[in-house]
Amino acid sequence: MRIAKILLAAALVAPMAACGDSGSGSGGDGPINIGSVSTLSGPVTFPEASQAARAVFDDVNAKGGINGRKIAYTAADDKGDPSSAALAARDVIQNKKAVALAGGASLVDCQVNGPLYAQNKITDIRGIGIDPGCFSSPNISTVNTGPYFGSTVSLYYASETLKLNKVCSFFVIIGGTANAYKEGVDRWSKITGKKPLITDLSLSANTTDYTPYILRARDAGCQAVLFNGTEPMLVGWVKAAQAQKVKGIKWLFLAPAYTVEIAKALGPAGKDVVALSEFEPYTDSKSTINQDWRNTMAGHKVPLTSFAQGGYLAATHLVEVLRGIKGDITRESVTKAMKDLKPLPSNMTGTPFAFGPGDAHAPNTSAKFVKPDGNGGWTVLTPDWIKLPNA
Repeated sequence: MRIAKILLAAALVAPMAACGDSGSGSGGDGPINIGSVSTLSGPVTFPEASQAARAVFDDVNAKGGINGRKIAYTAADDKGDPSSAALAARDVIQNKKAVALAGGASLVDCQVNGPLYAQNKITDIRGIGIDPGCFSSPNISTVNTGPYFGSTVSLYYASETLKLNKVCSFFVIIGGTANAYKEGVDRWSKITGKKPLITDLSLSANTTDYTPYILRARDAGCQAVLFNGTEPMLVGWVKAAQAQKVKGIKWLFLAPAYTVEIAKALGPAGKDVVALSEFEPYTDSKSTINQDWRNTMAGHKVPLTSFAQGGYLAATHLVEVLRGIKGDITRESVTKAMKDLKPLPSNMTGTPFAFGPGDAHAPNTSAKFVKPDGNGGWTVLTPDWIKLPNA
């Protein structure tokens, strides 16, 4: 599949991307240059994150900016291509003179450009972190849970809240993600002292027949099965289980499952599906926590998705950091503020956002869980956050 080739190529391009200058982002009285690198075109796109970030910055500008300085936001398109990602990042850093990045969502940016960001001493508050590089860089911190800690918290929810002891995992491995998923399972075992019945890392982006895996889970007695597939895979998985008349197993899906399109595609067949929400569930129209986000998105005609939540949070966190800087806002002063940052709480996430001086960052170690309502919508299963202890 195209996604597999993208992520495989990213690992090869990453060393090249580290070539760049360490020149400072501009300060003074002009605009505050902020950038992002996102996958905005190609076979798989994530436009809502940067759109949401821009909406936040536009609202800040409409109210006078940051100490009178407007924010100039560049959302660069990496096209889902590692070489394009390297070029896009260099343009944002060297030509646009960005002082920071925020609101990006890309298949390849973290893996390709993490070394470049570190070399240029620029920080990135990622709207949506996807590849392992987003969670292993000193200069990148994501606002979302991500697939690897998402795997841990999903297993934790199954064993500790649902009290299901026979827990199994089946992972689609794209590029160099196998170890990150394995670490996610191992993290759950360390927290709970429990062992998975099955951890299968043999699926690929080319896998289309899920029947053997579903039958293996059934025959092993799995009570809950974690599967990390993309949207088409998830629908195919449920349909295969339905065709085999497999019942009584909770299908645990990660954040890609939590879309209106998936709920509609599954219909009544999704009664055993549980999906992870990295933020306050966006389909819950009664939630007051999401009200400002909803109003901001509506005002700028940005679709209401979890990607838009990530971009919104990344931008609002960066704005708070910028407002707290005394003196000129430059790349150096922003990076120092990030490295000195105390955790920033938000009701839209279960754990505070953090950056700090560490070699890697994964501040969001919590989730809520939802299930399809059978009518094309979602029902919230956990009003309270499920948080990983000692993650």
